[in-house]
Amino acid sequence: MTIARSPVGERPAPRLQHVRVGDVMHPGVVTCPAEASVREVARVMATHRIHCVAVPDPPGAGAGSWAIVSDRDLIAATATGDEGARSAAEIGTTETLTISDGDSVDRAVQLMAEREVAHLVVVAAASGRPVGVLSTLDVAGLLAGGEE
Repeated sequence: MTIARSPVGERPAPRLQHVRVGDVMHPGVVTCPAEASVREVARVMATHRIHCVAVPDPPGAGAGSWAIVSDRDLIAATATGDEGARSAAEIGTTETLTISDGDSVDRAVQLMAEREVAHLVVVAAASGRPVGVLSTLDVAGLLAGGEE
């Protein structure tokens, strides 16, 4: 694989500690019901071209909590042949990691690396309500010199 050199005058990628999560996240959170089938979750992801779906109030997790179903969860359910028998709540990760929209991308990257996750639910600093999702692809776009 050959990587082309950057053209002269191209701006370097911004320093991650100077960029806020809210500036690079995908706004909005796509959800599905806890009882949605794996096929239904896959359809939502494919339709919206996203890599994760939030499941509000999954059974047994307490009111106001969330589960996240990622594309990796879909693959794992499919690999074991469970995709037809399990629901979104059953295959999702109930320990949903959140970060404030005012936190630095540097902090988000540290959290993603420590917890080995590809998505963080972004919450508004003022209200604590979900306002978007930050993914590893958002960070890659930033590092590539995309959004600042």
